[in-house]
This record gives sequence, structure tokens and C-alpha cells, in this order.
Amino acid sequence: MESFAAPALALVDQMTRAAAGEPGRAIAFQGAPGANSHKAAIEWDPGCLPLPCFSFEDALEAVSSGRAASAIIPIENSQHGRVADIHFLLPGSGLAIVAEHFMVVHHALLATGPGPFTAAYSHPQALGQTRRYLRDRGIVPLSHADTAGAAAFVAEQRDPAIAAVAPALAADLYGLQVIADRIEDASDNMTRFVVLAAEQPDPATLTPDALAGATAMTTFVFQVRNVPAALYKALGAFATNGVNITKLESYQEGASFSATMFFADIIGAPGDPAVDRALEELAFHARELRILGSYRQARVRG
Repeated sequence: MESFAAPALALVDQMTRAAAGEPGRAIAFQGAPGANSHKAAIEWDPGCLPLPCFSFEDALEAVSSGRAASAIIPIENSQHGRVADIHFLLPGSGLAIVAEHFMVVHHALLATGPGPFTAAYSHPQALGQTRRYLRDRGIVPLSHADTAGAAAFVAEQRDPAIAAVAPALAADLYGLQVIADRIEDASDNMTRFVVLAAEQPDPATLTPDALAGATAMTTFVFQVRNVPAALYKALGAFATNGVNITKLESYQEGASFSATMFFADIIGAPGDPAVDRALEELAFHARELRILGSYRQARVRG
């Protein structure tokens, strides 16, 4: 908690104590109060007790230790791609993805006064989503742990030459002025969040009847064998069984640069014969296969 700037500490302490009283209602998120992940937690479960955590690791650990029932974590943005480190953190967390949530994200330029500004602090994702706005005004982007945390830092510094890129909500929380609102470079700026919990829901809740017209999604990571056409054969398992892959990203694990991991989403869940056959064939061609979770689709793909 001491990692947050002073203007955020009282709010963090208040929210942490509330979550400690009812951990079953607590949803951990990365960032200071007022961050986009804070807003996402309230959107996903209006009756929750949001628990601010300084890092993604802290948010996941809050669930593992029982201090929160779940965590809500951003994994990708429509404008700036995947959130750094998430592909490495989720497989090692021991938690299961139990839901997804999509949120339109708006950014504001916040400061103690009208400027002019030489620099703006924010999370790298937010800086990437407002790149053109900042560049056109000669404002240098500077990385911070999260958006609302950057707002608290600017409020603490009281430097009229620096600003924060953060949700407008953070201005009210930390006594800042909204210099400009909705400064994101794309009007359809959307972030996908996943909700993680200690246990995977009963597979029976993901059957077509139980989902009542919705569709199940499954997220997993895998590593193919280092032989010719290994990825082609691995992905062929989904083609031959009619399973739709909606996301496939590669990333390197370790320093050898020879072990490429893949992060994937498919439509369907284990228990569906076609999905079971596809995953069984994938496992045959893969050195490693780890299911991260199956859950209800929140947004139609395709």
C-alpha cells in the first residue's frame, strides 16, 4: 500500500479494510482508486467491494490468499494490443478465467492547473491509446504503474508542468482539473478484461442449455514441438473438428528464443465433443498445453 502516492493512500486503506471485512464480495484490481480497472470491477459486479492492488501480481495474489474472491485484469486493448506481462502472469497464477468483460475506455488529461505541460504520466497502455494527442501538443509521455496512480502522483507533486492521463473520475478523487476529456486517439477504444477466481465453474454451467443462447469461450496456452510443420499440425486439429480460433498470439518464454508459446481463445468448452477432440489432437503435437479457463462469451466474435 505504501507504493501508492500519498493522495491515494487514504482511499486505498478504506477500500482494503472494507474488502477485508467481506472477502467474498471483494474483487482485486491493479491500480489506485479511480483506475479503469476499478471502473471495470464495478461495471462487472455493481455490488462488489473493489480491492486496489499496486501490481498485477498483487491482484492475483489477493485471490490466491483468499483476500478477494476474484480479480479483474485487462488483457488486451482494441487500439494498443495486449497488456504487457499478462501472458506470463496468468499461466503461473494457479487461477482460472471465469468470465470476460468488455469496457469502452475514455481518457482525460488531468493536472493541477491549465498548463502548458511538458510531460504526462500514465500506464503505458493509456499512453499508447493517446499517443497522437500527446505528440501533437509536444507532451512527453512518461510511464507510471497505472492511470489513477499517475493522477495521485501529479496531485502529490503539485508541479504545474506535468499532467496525468487517467479517467475523469480520478480528477474528483484527487482534486485535479480536467484539462481535456476523451483524448483517446480512437473513439471506439475498447479494453477486454478477464475475471479470475481460485476455482473453475462447473462445466455443466457452460452447456448450450445452461448458457441460454450464449456461447462458451476457452482460453489456453501451448508450446509446440520444435519440428517442421508443428504449428500447422497443431492448428489443424481445430480446423478438422470445426472449432473456431478467435485469438492466437505468440510470445517467447525464457532466454533461448527457441521455445515459442502461444496464447489462444476458442469458441466452445471442454465437454463439447468437437472441442475435446481438438484439444486432444493439440496435446499430441504440443510439448505443453495449459487450459486457463472456460467461461461465458461476453461479446460475439465474428
